[in-house]
Amino acid sequence: MTLTETNYNFPGQTAVYHGKVRDVYTIDNNLLVMVATDRISAFDVILPKGIPYKGQVLNQIAEYFLDATKDIVPNWKLAVPDPMVTAGVRAEGFRVEMIIRGYLTGSAWREYAAGVREICGVKLPEGMKENQRFPEPIITPTTKAEEGHDENISREEIIARGIVSEEDYAKMEEYTRKLFAAGTKMAAEKGLILVDTKYEFGKYDGKVILIDEIHTPDSSRYFYSEGYAERFAKGEPQRQLSKEFVRQWLIENGFMGRQGETVPEMTPEVCENISRRYIELYEHVTGRKFVPAPEQNLQDRIEKNVLDFLSTLSL
Repeated sequence: MTLTETNYNFPGQTAVYHGKVRDVYTIDNNLLVMVATDRISAFDVILPKGIPYKGQVLNQIAEYFLDATKDIVPNWKLAVPDPMVTAGVRAEGFRVEMIIRGYLTGSAWREYAAGVREICGVKLPEGMKENQRFPEPIITPTTKAEEGHDENISREEIIARGIVSEEDYAKMEEYTRKLFAAGTKMAAEKGLILVDTKYEFGKYDGKVILIDEIHTPDSSRYFYSEGYAERFAKGEPQRQLSKEFVRQWLIENGFMGRQGETVPEMTPEVCENISRRYIELYEHVTGRKFVPAPEQNLQDRIEKNVLDFLSTLSL
């Protein structure tokens, strides 16, 4: 059983937002209840089938890293009332996603291979190869689109257009580099390389804070450290733990989210394979054994756990 849609009506609920993979319920305009569904998206398209345990995996990886980095960067999390739910403060989100890349891969490599030598105002050196490490991690922000594709944008343009103030953007950059350094160190301890990731920030009580998930396979790419150098030297694909394998499967089956293209059939075997890869990543990045929560009556379980949590707030 998978959770692909929710339609709750919690006490004090003032708004609900259904994102690509998360459903976010606003309570009394100051609390967010974020449900990580089993939906999966690629190329900004929500795929037609849910992935077993994906929501639990994402939510619990995010919980792990939010707790591990809260002394470095303040974040929104207050509690995890259910394996698929995080509750926290409601910040005013910035309309920018901070993407930081330690290696040339994925969409950045595809652009580079096509001749692009500047991404988001960051100049890239000549002669780089796929999966090569940058001398220093680069930040390549995107605008956060309400619908459709996010778009690359430079630091200068973000500030010039007033999307984020210069002061707040400088703080977001600082936090992005600190989080990436912490994530890189934690990944290395588990035999992994944190290749690239994205962070989202908001303003709460006059301060910039981290919101949403971090270092999950939906927002990050990991390589296995073992064999990286040998594979790179031979020009071979890296062994990776990320959602990129889903994108590659789609590309191989003729889908990149372009008009007129059809999502290939997601058989039970395909969905189970994706689920196994997500669980594998959870166990690698956290060092913990994945404990599946009961799948029966997912909707009821989540509702009961959230209601129990909300009842404690009014005591």
